[in-house]
Amino acid sequence: MKIVAIDYGLERTGLAACDDAGVLAYPLVTLRLADFADRKALLDALACRVRDEGAQAVVMGLPLLDDGTESLTTRQVRNVAQRLRRRLDLPFYWMPELLSSVEAEMDLREAGMKRHRRKAVLDQQAAVRILSSFLALPPRQRQPI
Repeated sequence: MKIVAIDYGLERTGLAACDDAGVLAYPLVTLRLADFADRKALLDALACRVRDEGAQAVVMGLPLLDDGTESLTTRQVRNVAQRLRRRLDLPFYWMPELLSSVEAEMDLREAGMKRHRRKAVLDQQAAVRILSSFLALPPRQRQPI
């Protein structure tokens, strides 16, 4: 099943996808809010990209605090997910994303990527981490929205 993962952020949003077999996750693109007229335009672009990928499901990274509680950012991501669901007739899932950006940064450093280039693809790599974690879960443990 083709799945797109979204690592939503207030400034940048990274996307990743997997192959049709649901085995290999790879980076797609980073969308910057500054490149759009407003958040609605960004959400429209996200929905368009998900459709263009032929996704059959969407995984949203859910930023929880270290103790598992929600923050303002968590509530913002939940709001974005609801707005995207109105644009896409697909199943949506949550995947906790604790440390995904930190781990993504380490992945990129280990790959020898220069600092300015890492910043450009960090959110995509975080989305890859989110999607890889999701794909590793048994289907019964996946949290639908």
